[in-house]
Amino acid sequence: MLYAYLSVLVLALALGVLGHRHAAVRHRTVLQGAWQQLAPLLIRLPIALIAASFIGELIPQALFGRWLGESSGIQGILIASLLGGILPGGPVVAFPLILVFERAGVGLPQLVAALTGWSCFALHRTLVFELPTLGWPFVWRRWLVSLLLAPLAGLMTLWIL
Repeated sequence: MLYAYLSVLVLALALGVLGHRHAAVRHRTVLQGAWQQLAPLLIRLPIALIAASFIGELIPQALFGRWLGESSGIQGILIASLLGGILPGGPVVAFPLILVFERAGVGLPQLVAALTGWSCFALHRTLVFELPTLGWPFVWRRWLVSLLLAPLAGLMTLWIL
């Protein structure tokens, strides 16, 4: 986790130096834009983490281990892919839930499949945005070509391990 933070910090500093070299870049405007994106997260993220922790306490860990643990294999990857597709909300909700799953003993291939399922299928996004704006012909074709992505990502993770 430390490497991720350091990588983002180095990237931000490098972009700041590059931005400083261009007269058109206003640092104040950049910082105001960053604050506008960060401020809502400072409220939402702690609440989402607390809610996800409660969910983790309410669901028996034995259930996670049996259905989604390392030993669940391909069956667990398929279940995790479906579970990921029905996870509600955006990243502020999904990532804390994935963190809870990890702490509950869900295997790494299953976590990858769940997160990929959430990214590719996202039932909430499909119902609210895609279906009303793009219609069924687009949605079912997108789902058809995306169907194997989450299980494939989980299987590839299993193979890498």
